[in-house]
Amino acid sequence: MSAPPGSTPAPPFAQTPQFWVLMVNAVGLGVFGAVAALLFMGLIGLGDNWYTASDPGWFGGQWWWVGVTAAAGVVVGLLRRWTHLPAKIPSLIDDLQHGHVDRRSVPGIVAVSAASLIGGASLGPEQALGSMGGGAAEWVSQRRRLTDEDSKVNTHAGFAGAYGGLFSSTVIVVMLILEVARPGGQRMAKTLAATIVSSSVSFAIYFIVAGSFFLDAYQVPSYTFKDWQLLAGIGLGLFAAVVVTLLATVMKLAAGMFGRLKVPAVVRSVIGGLAFGVVGVILPLTMFTGSDQLKTVLDTGGTLGAGFLAALVVAKILTFAISEASGFVGGPIFPTLFIGGTAGVLVHQIIPGVPLGLAFTCLLAAVPGAMISAPFALVLLAAFMTQLGALETAPVLIAVITAFLAMESVKYVITTRRRTSPSTNRATG
Repeated sequence: MSAPPGSTPAPPFAQTPQFWVLMVNAVGLGVFGAVAALLFMGLIGLGDNWYTASDPGWFGGQWWWVGVTAAAGVVVGLLRRWTHLPAKIPSLIDDLQHGHVDRRSVPGIVAVSAASLIGGASLGPEQALGSMGGGAAEWVSQRRRLTDEDSKVNTHAGFAGAYGGLFSSTVIVVMLILEVARPGGQRMAKTLAATIVSSSVSFAIYFIVAGSFFLDAYQVPSYTFKDWQLLAGIGLGLFAAVVVTLLATVMKLAAGMFGRLKVPAVVRSVIGGLAFGVVGVILPLTMFTGSDQLKTVLDTGGTLGAGFLAALVVAKILTFAISEASGFVGGPIFPTLFIGGTAGVLVHQIIPGVPLGLAFTCLLAAVPGAMISAPFALVLLAAFMTQLGALETAPVLIAVITAFLAMESVKYVITTRRRTSPSTNRATG
């Protein structure tokens, strides 16, 4: 549509004062995110020193751990009460998709998440970090009286600042936010620029102080790329979809069970702490985020056996679901990385002809990629974590896309059946 005669066309958005306000905000949010991430990761790093698992096998934990996890449940329940944290808080994915963080919930989320992670819950730190970055961005947006569109851009820049150091890569962070948030139109370009600036500043500060966190985290055996591995990627992707379906089912069942408990919130979190503590004694590798524990699985998987690995996958799914349903707070990325990586080692144990590096990396990326609907970001993350070559990355991409499409097709079928079911039609008629 052409501008009316005599009017001056609007300048490109990058030549407006509002755009440069966003860029200045992005720099500040990158600094804040790096400092917040360093402090939070340092805190939970000091807090998990009570966990010492000399035996990763069956019943390798200590029974006194159950007392610690139950006490963590007490602390979590009390913190939720004292900070007035709602029983149901938006997930990390919800916050990214809406481009909004409720600033009133940030102190409670950070405090409860710290207690959860120190107490051994099977959750990740990304929920707390994202809340801090997004909450700071919301405060800046309100102070500067930004428009609704620019406020969402600012919020995404806050997330990028919080994650820039944690994921050790600007590319991964930007791709993750764009895939989950899916901004459209002019906001896409603004978000791209703001998240690149914010995550780059954050990564620079974080790397100088603490070094890289994810880069080259898992040493997988090298293997020679073969054409058949492209087809294997499809099979591994379908297996990942089965794992994600199991995970979603267990999470729904756990949420229903804990939701029906007519007990105070503190009691609910204590029950959850007792549950994942007992599982942790039986299978100690299910404790905490799973980042360090996955290294143990990769290094000793050949001696653990297929039955043990299968039990480990199911147990981690169970502890993750229980942790979320019982009131503990944390993110889904780290636990699903553990579930996917362990499932990949299991595939290699059952089918030795599938190289360990191939199976591990494909499932490492495909399970969380399908779970949070961010396939390309997880391919990049898996490639950086394992230092795969360019050719070896192709089956990983196929596995992730296969898992992603399989899960989206399942969602489509379920949604279609709900819309066309007679009970739904009667309810809406």
